[in-house]
Amino acid sequence: MNMLLLAALALAPARQQPAYDLLITGGTVLDGTGAPGFRADVAVKGDRIIAVGTTQQINALAGPTTRRIDLKGKAVLPGLIDSHAHLWRAAATWEEELRLDGVDARKEALAMVAARAKSLKPGEWVHTIGGFSIDQFSDDKRPFTREELDAAAPNNPVLLQFTRSTTYLNSRALQMLGIDDRTPADKYIEREPSGRPTGRVVEPGLAPILNKLPDPDASKYEAGAVAMMKDLSRAGLTAAGVAGCPASQEAVFQRLKQQNRHSVRFFCEDAVNPGTTAESVERSLPQIGLIKLFQGDNYIDHVTYGESVFGPLHDNMLARTTDPRPDLLVLWRKIAIEIAKARLPLIVHATIEGTFGPFLDQIEAVNKEYPVNSLRWAFAHMDQVTAAHLERMKKLNMYAAVGARPAIMGQIFNRFHGDRSLDMPPLKTIQDSGIMWGLHTDTTEVNQYRPFTTLWWAVTGNMVGGTKVLRQTISREDALIAVTRHNAFFLFQEDNLGSIAPGKLADVLVIDRDYLTVPADQIKDIKPLMTILGGRVVYDAGAAVSATK
Repeated sequence: MNMLLLAALALAPARQQPAYDLLITGGTVLDGTGAPGFRADVAVKGDRIIAVGTTQQINALAGPTTRRIDLKGKAVLPGLIDSHAHLWRAAATWEEELRLDGVDARKEALAMVAARAKSLKPGEWVHTIGGFSIDQFSDDKRPFTREELDAAAPNNPVLLQFTRSTTYLNSRALQMLGIDDRTPADKYIEREPSGRPTGRVVEPGLAPILNKLPDPDASKYEAGAVAMMKDLSRAGLTAAGVAGCPASQEAVFQRLKQQNRHSVRFFCEDAVNPGTTAESVERSLPQIGLIKLFQGDNYIDHVTYGESVFGPLHDNMLARTTDPRPDLLVLWRKIAIEIAKARLPLIVHATIEGTFGPFLDQIEAVNKEYPVNSLRWAFAHMDQVTAAHLERMKKLNMYAAVGARPAIMGQIFNRFHGDRSLDMPPLKTIQDSGIMWGLHTDTTEVNQYRPFTTLWWAVTGNMVGGTKVLRQTISREDALIAVTRHNAFFLFQEDNLGSIAPGKLADVLVIDRDYLTVPADQIKDIKPLMTILGGRVVYDAGAAVSATK
């Protein structure tokens, strides 16, 4: 434990050191390195940890203004990190949306629909834009019916998007969207033999439906951003990689940061839209070299190119096979060359086995002309990656950002991919390969956002509701490393985040039970009691710990 003390403590008399701003005492430290938990105190000055050690050592530098948090034996973790998510997009509807993340009973979900409807005016929408599946309900996995949604919300339109599979609508929603018995036949709108719509719309018929919904009110974006960050802090998430960071949305988060109302760190993925044709690709290439990363700070920054290189080769996780066309791969490589020439990091969406080989062919060709082995290029999602692909990636010094989408999509994957879905993604194969890898949710549309649900899935192989959907599970220590130290690496924050150690930013969680020792099936039930971001308490459940000045 003495090895964790800041060097200054060992080299200089205590009286020469400034007093701590915050002292976290009486807890079991799970430091994110895979080591067993140990009893220690954590000292914070400003926004950084400056010492971790015994009470006697730490108290030597406490002062009269030091704030103290007594953990009363509770465990403390590094802040948890999601390396790839779509959170800024989600903030636009967060306050208005009904989230069903982690709800494991259909009866409870319907009760939530009814409660939300009662809180709204007649005619206002009850809607959920993904983040759940009917397969997560342990009591009843039947599709929602038009009639039961009518009963839950008779005066309000209801739209429940079941990840990217099926959307459920009640009668008021069908009416407001102009879908009735006389609507021209559409193969994506399910109907009874009489022609009456059932209220179910299957993919890819979702986009036209969502396009008919009222646009989010831009004036409510700030409130949605604040509400979203509060929920993320409550769940224990302290940092995330964000795919898609429009300037208008960034301005809101920057303003919240200046007002000290920013409670999650965000690290953006930037990209140029190359269009879909050879001509549009050629026009877009000069724009890639203009991208400037690492101009922000450790609250908001832009750190990589991604997640798509070329839209027509952005594969579908529910495709049974994929075979990228050679002419499109030529365009993909042109874009990748420009990314390499600009010396930009890259994270590339890839899910289906047939995608990895052709993409690696292109990257290997790029590497011969413009070496990429120092650029932190990575694939994201990795559902059907193989050991052979991983070996090729290692030779290129690439990394693996692994998706945890089966936590709610496991049975959807099974319906599309059969028994192979039990190895999607092949977590143990990836872990055993020795490649640097981290976990991400891809939330909020295609997955839930709660990190302890992600950890539970990785350790048990179960999806929400308890169905076993993954046989390639990993240890809880390796899972924790994936969402702390390794995800910090994916965000270029390995010197700042990911472990409880001197010099790191003071992002820590106090949790209600010991992650390393609770029965594996209880990991999903772990709740943060306190979330601290840069030494500032951003969530406090007000139980089982005490804070004093």
